[in-house]
Amino acid sequence: MGVIEKTRAAPAVTTLPLGEILRDDCVAAMARLPDASVDMIFADPPYNLQLGGDLFRPEGGRVAAVDDHWDKFDSFAAYDAFTRAWLAEARRILKPNGTIWVIGSYHNIFRVGAAIQDQGYWILNDIVWRKANPMPNFRGTRFTNAHETLIWAAKGEKSRYTFNYRAMKSLNDELQMRSDWVLPICGGQERVKTGGVKAHPTQKPEALIYRILLACTKRGDVVLDPFFGTGTTGAVAKRLGRQWIGIEREPAYCKVAERRIADALPLDESATSTMQSPRTAPKVAFGTLVETGMLVPGTRLVDAKRRWSAEVRADGSLLSDDVSGSIHQVGAKLQGAPSCNGWTFWHLEGSAGLTPIDSLRQTYILATEP
Repeated sequence: MGVIEKTRAAPAVTTLPLGEILRDDCVAAMARLPDASVDMIFADPPYNLQLGGDLFRPEGGRVAAVDDHWDKFDSFAAYDAFTRAWLAEARRILKPNGTIWVIGSYHNIFRVGAAIQDQGYWILNDIVWRKANPMPNFRGTRFTNAHETLIWAAKGEKSRYTFNYRAMKSLNDELQMRSDWVLPICGGQERVKTGGVKAHPTQKPEALIYRILLACTKRGDVVLDPFFGTGTTGAVAKRLGRQWIGIEREPAYCKVAERRIADALPLDESATSTMQSPRTAPKVAFGTLVETGMLVPGTRLVDAKRRWSAEVRADGSLLSDDVSGSIHQVGAKLQGAPSCNGWTFWHLEGSAGLTPIDSLRQTYILATEP
């Protein structure tokens, strides 16, 4: 992983700079990337905060607000022009079935949302990130700003975008994931600091990016972050086995991001596999595991509580005493139940304990994916 320095009139790249931070203005950097080359974009653009002087806590301490030069624009017109420019390049480099996520506050998200629709994107959802631990309103003159808004949009109305519905439902204790997410703001050890001071004033929590990448990308997909900051998107993408490209013009942020991503540990490949909806999950017969040698005939399977056991036969059926049939039929008969999901009922005994045979199916799917 490295940093590509800014150059004048840099030529368009012919291969994607995967795992690189492009140190440049986001519009100029995206302009050098090929058409339809990116699967997903996560954008955390400047919020154009309209601050009215310093803000102090009740005990007199000054609140560290966002007053960096990169968040300052001369007018709403200037901010709108900037927004249209980067959104246009973003749409050009998105693949036909790609999506974009943009996060903002009430200062900018409505202006960004209008530009998104004007440029032909198709809005899929707006997500409310409700902060579990927001900063209070010290002056007591307004409601506490306890949320930010994310817009999720496809490149176009006809896009066949990725949405890992089953993974989101599994992540949410088997309840359909809603569009209001309660997550804490970035803090503690996760908050990157330089010399004891926040390295970036608006660092987003990894949990937020994790959920987004898990929801609408697949392993190996290319994720671009045009406002890379301290590299949260890159670190999470590395963990989840996604490719990433970052764009950041501030040298100090680039240095922090490089160190952070270098320290990020990718998850084991099997751990990054997610549940798929019945419409998209590849069909794998239990007998296929026997045919390919992943389960040898004669192997004994047991249920999670070791109440029953069954022997795997050469044709992929099971035999338990005088009960025989498919993994589903035998499981149902032994329990006296009308049905049974044999993939989760039956387990394989190993040195690490019991493992559901569904994990073998997932391993087979991963090994045979194109």
